[in-house]
Amino acid sequence: MKMSTPPSTRLKTFKYRLYPSKRQERNLFRVLACARSFYNMCVSERKWAYELEGRSVSRTEQLRQVKHYKATFPQARGVHSHILQVAVSDCDKAFQAFFRRVKAGETPGYPRFKGRDRFHSFGLKEYGNGWKVDGRKLHITGIGRVPVRWHRHMEGTPKTLRVIHKAGKWYIAVVCEVSHSMPLSETGRVVGIDVGISALITTSDGEKVENPKFYREAQAELRRRQRKLARAKKGSKNRWKAKRQVQRWHEHVANQRRDFTHKLSTDLVQQYDGIALEDLRVGNMARNKHLSKSILDSGWSMFRQYLTYKAASAGRVAAFVDPTYTSKCCSGCGAIFQDFDLSTRWVECDCGLSMDRDHNTAINILRRTGWDTPVSLNVDAVQVMRATEATRLQPL
Repeated sequence: MKMSTPPSTRLKTFKYRLYPSKRQERNLFRVLACARSFYNMCVSERKWAYELEGRSVSRTEQLRQVKHYKATFPQARGVHSHILQVAVSDCDKAFQAFFRRVKAGETPGYPRFKGRDRFHSFGLKEYGNGWKVDGRKLHITGIGRVPVRWHRHMEGTPKTLRVIHKAGKWYIAVVCEVSHSMPLSETGRVVGIDVGISALITTSDGEKVENPKFYREAQAELRRRQRKLARAKKGSKNRWKAKRQVQRWHEHVANQRRDFTHKLSTDLVQQYDGIALEDLRVGNMARNKHLSKSILDSGWSMFRQYLTYKAASAGRVAAFVDPTYTSKCCSGCGAIFQDFDLSTRWVECDCGLSMDRDHNTAINILRRTGWDTPVSLNVDAVQVMRATEATRLQPL
């Protein structure tokens, strides 16, 4: 199997925690409010230009308004021009995504005006122009030298910066251009992986990794905090404190899931030269009202994302196969199981196969890549199964 060659350079994001003083935090909120105001102004201009004049406002036209905005509005004085330019780019991306959804026939979702609780970040687009690393601190124009917790080494050449306010904490996301690392040495091993709910993953080698279910484990404490928030008087300081507690608990659960997924994907990339998964449409599957919470809590999309970029940077191969009948097909002879549903956890076949359902699925996933001996499906059985399913779905 031929391993992929990583590109000479790539972009990599490093996230760090900021610890601003009270004065610096006030300035950060002031800059954030200014960026939000200009973003809403850009949305308003595009909206009214189309409704009243039937024309579209381009990104370039709005970028020309930055200098005028800074000269006219007192709150924009001392705010770096790049922050407002990034706000224009964010607005343009929102409208481009809107037009893409309209063209694809999806629910479009027109870009909204951002309230104080819905606008959480601002950006700077050039290192050394508005921001730079100054010793152990980060210097931001209009803010000052802000202490940073550099918990990991920042690689490559810094390019852009995003300052984020989340659950009462401040973070920075630094995008760097890094040269590719040397590919990992080949192990000669490939694996198929079936993602699930009870077991997060099952490999074609028969190994299982249990699903930690972080959200379900945290639900009891989250209910208590949400009840406290619901009982607090609107606009009161107690309500603000209760809201912050709910936000931080959600952040804690998300951090747990992210950390676990990072470690699991790294371990798989180090062990295998090729990793095969099903090309699942997780968004469609999450519409099932009985399984949506479990599917989203499992973090399948996050696992796929992390595995994909880590495999590319390490010179590994991550393949995604058609999920059709990977569960219903026997990995021994290719026959289609009858009377098969979600409650079936152990499969047996006339050919003598008897194994865990997820293990059987993982083997089928691996063999569909062509890295192992393929199992040909019984075509007649597939046609009969599809006809049966079509008949069952017809209205009475």
